[in-house]
Amino acid sequence: MTQPRTTPDTTPSPEELEAQERRLVFRRFTHDDAWALGSLLVELARERRAPVAIDIHRAGQQLFHAALPGSTPDNDAWIARKRRVVERYGASSYLVGTRFRAKGTTFEDSSRLDPDTYAAHGGSFPVRVEDVGVIGAVTVSGLPQLQDHRLVVEALEKFLSV
Repeated sequence: MTQPRTTPDTTPSPEELEAQERRLVFRRFTHDDAWALGSLLVELARERRAPVAIDIHRAGQQLFHAALPGSTPDNDAWIARKRRVVERYGASSYLVGTRFRAKGTTFEDSSRLDPDTYAAHGGSFPVRVEDVGVIGAVTVSGLPQLQDHRLVVEALEKFLSV
């Protein structure tokens, strides 16, 4: 396996983001898993004093939600818009936006989707189950988009390594 070419300040390539998604796959995903993953995200966010809202959905049902100090109702609106991108494309919201940028355009200009309903900004990651596919999304909103994405990935890496 090759080492990522990114540093904390650089944007990952579409290939690196796709590799994350291939690697971060669940064997199963239960209500208890959603609670444990969401609690881990809250813990990581609190350690950083991150003003975020956190959401986990599975099959159209919200299984976890937390709004930390400094988050606002706008974060919940962003969560919904980012999650819809994951549900529609079956890929992280950051990867979808990155793919459009790699083509020299933007999601907003080229997707033909309502930007009030969909946002291809980092922070929503697919909950993918082996031999099933994408069944939901884990989403963070409140930081710059790459930081939102990285917080979710960090939590998924810790959670799935247990």
